[in-house]
Amino acid sequence: MRTLFEAAAVGSARTTNRIAMAPMTRSRATAEGRATDSMARYYGQRSTAGLIVTEGVQPSTTGQGYPDTPGLHTPDQVESWKPVVKAARADGALFFAQLMHAGRVGHPDVRGIRPVGPSAVAAPGVIYTPTGRKEPVVPRELTGGEIREVIGEHVEAARNALAAGFDGVEVHGANGYLTQQFLSVSANRRTDAWGGPAAGRIRFAVELMRALADALGPGRAALRVSPAGTSHGIDEGDPGELYAALLAELRELPLAYLHVVEAPGHRGLTRALRAAWPHTLVLNPHRDREPMPPHEAGADALEDAGADLVSFASAFLANPDLPARLAAKGPYNRPDRATYYGGDDRGYLDYPTLAG
Repeated sequence: MRTLFEAAAVGSARTTNRIAMAPMTRSRATAEGRATDSMARYYGQRSTAGLIVTEGVQPSTTGQGYPDTPGLHTPDQVESWKPVVKAARADGALFFAQLMHAGRVGHPDVRGIRPVGPSAVAAPGVIYTPTGRKEPVVPRELTGGEIREVIGEHVEAARNALAAGFDGVEVHGANGYLTQQFLSVSANRRTDAWGGPAAGRIRFAVELMRALADALGPGRAALRVSPAGTSHGIDEGDPGELYAALLAELRELPLAYLHVVEAPGHRGLTRALRAAWPHTLVLNPHRDREPMPPHEAGADALEDAGADLVSFASAFLANPDLPARLAAKGPYNRPDRATYYGGDDRGYLDYPTLAG
């Protein structure tokens, strides 16, 4: 029986355990997208994870969806990440930067730029801006040439991540952002080669991951997906068909891992993805039952779903020493949702550890 406290393969590297810190937007960067000293302390507090994935990092100005999120597209931003990388790797964690292009999930009030997307279809709901919540705007549909430019921006940001010291990058292909917008039948209504049937809708993700693998080398690029997820108005049609087609293309690439955000009630789909993916699988689990304590959820993800690593989000947010608490089977701090996004160091750096 595998446990959370064994090593696992991520590309050619080995983790110190099977515990991953999931990417979580915290909006504590500067307005210019630079990482801060507080961010270094935040990730450093959680450096006993086997794998840490950063909050979403915009690969370009156009890709920014929310205020006070970090970037990797200017020299100042790259330099600002170096002390964060050093802190996060202090206890042997692998550290991946999550590249997040928000696509249509954005607003001109954030950076003065109209959002872009695969089609001119607005997201539902509200958008968080520096001046409060606003109704979404209709994005500008990307041209074929601009899609290639977006892929190039991701490649450049990924190279910047390696220059800052990261072990690799994870593309945010989940939760309704640009890559999943291309996968979606509701957000992607294109009739050219980037849309239409599943083979067209997966093209952006496949070509993006191929470009990153070619640019960075084996084991440096990864992808996060949320099959059957509906965030920000996403409808994927038949997710079984869609992800079977996607993984058939990606399985031949030398990727570091596939990171799956499990949708409630879809453990069968998760098992199908596991069967189709012969490489490292990181799972952010969600069982369709009463909530499990983190140590039980982690064990279940390894044994029932066949995950290689298990990622924890709010549990890691509220418990900087989560691996120690998992080993002790608790107790666990409860997260304060009121301090999730923005603000000062309260609810960011002051969660207690077992050691006090």
